[in-house]
Amino acid sequence: MVTSSICTIGDEILIGQIVDTNSSHFARALNGIGVQVTRMVSFGDDRQVIISSLERELRENSIVIVTGGLGPTKDDITKPALAELSGSTGTRLDREQLEIIHRILSSRGLDILDVNKAQAVVPDTCEVIPNRLGTAPIMVFRFSRERFGHECTLYSLPGVPYEATGAIPDIIKDIKEHYPTDDICHKTIMTYGLAESQLAGKIEAWENGLPDNIRLAYLPNPLTGVRLRLSIYGGARAADDALIETQLEKLRAIIGDYIYAEEDTDLQETIGRMLKKSGRTLSCAESCTGGMISHLITSVPGCSGYYLGSVTSYANSVKENVLGVPSEIIGKFGAVSSECVAKMAEGIKRITGSDYSVATSGIAGPDGGTPEKPVGTVWIGVCAPGRTETFKLVYKNDRKRNIERFAASALDILRKEILKDLSSL
Repeated sequence: MVTSSICTIGDEILIGQIVDTNSSHFARALNGIGVQVTRMVSFGDDRQVIISSLERELRENSIVIVTGGLGPTKDDITKPALAELSGSTGTRLDREQLEIIHRILSSRGLDILDVNKAQAVVPDTCEVIPNRLGTAPIMVFRFSRERFGHECTLYSLPGVPYEATGAIPDIIKDIKEHYPTDDICHKTIMTYGLAESQLAGKIEAWENGLPDNIRLAYLPNPLTGVRLRLSIYGGARAADDALIETQLEKLRAIIGDYIYAEEDTDLQETIGRMLKKSGRTLSCAESCTGGMISHLITSVPGCSGYYLGSVTSYANSVKENVLGVPSEIIGKFGAVSSECVAKMAEGIKRITGSDYSVATSGIAGPDGGTPEKPVGTVWIGVCAPGRTETFKLVYKNDRKRNIERFAASALDILRKEILKDLSSL
């Protein structure tokens, strides 16, 4: 199987000044054509570190993707390092990239300086894939078997995400022209309601019984739950799909209630599809989640077809005066209570005229807890056609993570309530 390493260059990554997003985009693209990514590494702006690190990656992989450096300033040392690595003895001007530089800068009303023109000058050992989105060309260095023990290729791209990800189709096209690629069969199962350790315990026997050629990965996220990914590398696609489906049938029998999708998606998109399918609408009344549920729902394109609106009723006065929660309920039971979230859900449903509503009230922390209602306590209410249900959950995280858990749990509970109605149709 063809393997690849993805490298990022820049001190700004190592000190946390910027976040590397290029690697994940390239990893998905490479996996899509059957190239296995073995490693993602970052190193700083040091010429010898760059050279020695890339030599190691080239010895161990057929393809090395490098993003970073290549800017117009003198402190960018990536190009000189690549020239030394590839044994370059001279440079050449890539006229196609120079034309692109002229066009881009002219369109911005900028003068073309010598440092800009220098970006089109490349080591004589490289091929160039024109970068149509920026001024630095994509350099391709091909190495023979004699150098690293196998034929390998290094692709050097600018680190600007817009330019790097924009070059992915050209890189993938070049890889497919020079390397045989295998099928990689991935299947994603989205679960919610079980922590990673709980899920692992529940499916341990099933996991132990998986065929040797199937790999299982656990990918937890507080907003989406635990993503399970089944992978088969280098097989025949039709046979692999059938084998994975056989294993999924067994998994559904064990954790069916916790599975909310069998593709790479999230709770809010799943809920959106359910609402579209049933032709029903939704609204939210939030306290402790501070609008996060509404934010998640409205992050889905097309949500205007089913989402009507929300009230962030952080203060008790808003719960009472806007949502219509009786002051007696808050006085007797408190804002963090079954009785309060039930009235919040019913109030927003009445105001908006939605078919479903979800409400939250809790204690995110770090302060405000009591022995009876510790930090991490949340009450979630769902008002569905003909019924209102409430649920109490307690988490033990910091404030940010508690809020994420509250919001995701509310979405999952809402999903299950909608599913009850869809199942009866």
